[in-house]
Amino acid sequence: MRMFVACIVFSLAVFLNFTGTLSAQDQIPRYGYKIINSFPHDPNAFTQGLLIENGVLYESTGLYGESSVRRVALETGQVEQKYNISRRYFGEGIVNWKDKLFVLSWRKQTGFVLGKNTFRVERQFHYRGEGWGITQNGEHLIMSDGTNKLRYLDPEKFNEVKEISVTFEGNPVQKINELEWVNGEIFANVWQSDLILRIDPETGAVKGILDLTGILPDGTVPDRRNNVLNGIAYDADTNRLFVTGKKWPTLFEIQIVEQ
Repeated sequence: MRMFVACIVFSLAVFLNFTGTLSAQDQIPRYGYKIINSFPHDPNAFTQGLLIENGVLYESTGLYGESSVRRVALETGQVEQKYNISRRYFGEGIVNWKDKLFVLSWRKQTGFVLGKNTFRVERQFHYRGEGWGITQNGEHLIMSDGTNKLRYLDPEKFNEVKEISVTFEGNPVQKINELEWVNGEIFANVWQSDLILRIDPETGAVKGILDLTGILPDGTVPDRRNNVLNGIAYDADTNRLFVTGKKWPTLFEIQIVEQ
C-alpha cells in the first residue's frame, strides 16, 4: 500500500486556466488521497468513461479507429467483452441506465444505446454540441460538453430538462470532462489536470477539490499532456472509488483524505 497526501498548494497559473480567478482567501475544501489498491489497466486504452456496477467494470475509449465499449475484469484488467465503435466516431463518456449502456461521441452529436449484456447497439440518440462526459442521478442523464455547462437529459426521450453552470466562487470552470455521481454529488475530471471537482448538482458550485497529483509516477506514460487523469468509477454498494487515466497501465482504488 502506498500513501500520498497531495500538497494542496495549487499552481495559480494552471488553475486560472480553468476558473478565470482564484481568491487567496477561498474556503473551498481541498482533499488528497490514499491508494487502497492498484489493478492492471490496458495501457492502450484511451479512457473516456468509466463506471462500475455490481462489481463489473465498464469502460469507453476514444480516438478515431480505436474507440470502444468494454466490460473489464476489475482484478486482472482483462477485457471480457468489447464493442468497437465505427471509425467515423471518436468515443467519449459512458453511463449505465437500467439494462442499457449509453455512450457519447465527441463531435458527431450522436450517442449509442447498447444492451448491457449483449453489447449490441439498439438505438442512437442525438444532442447539441460536443459529447464529453456523462453520468446519471437515478432520474436524469447528466452530460458535459467541455465547457462549464452540465445538461440534464431525459433518459427516454433525450430532451434537455435543465442546464447548470459549474462555477468556482462564482467564476466559470471550463473543460469539465468525465463525470461520476458520488453520494449526491457530481465528481468531474478537469481536462488536462490532476484535479477532480466535487460539484453541487443543483447549483453547479464547486464544493471541494480533490488533487491527485503524483498518483501516476512521472515517466510511466508518454505524452503526459494528453494521456491524463480521466476516468472515475464509484461502487455505491461497497463505497469504493476508482480512478485511472488515458493509456495508464494502472487503475487505482483510492480513499479521499481530507485536508
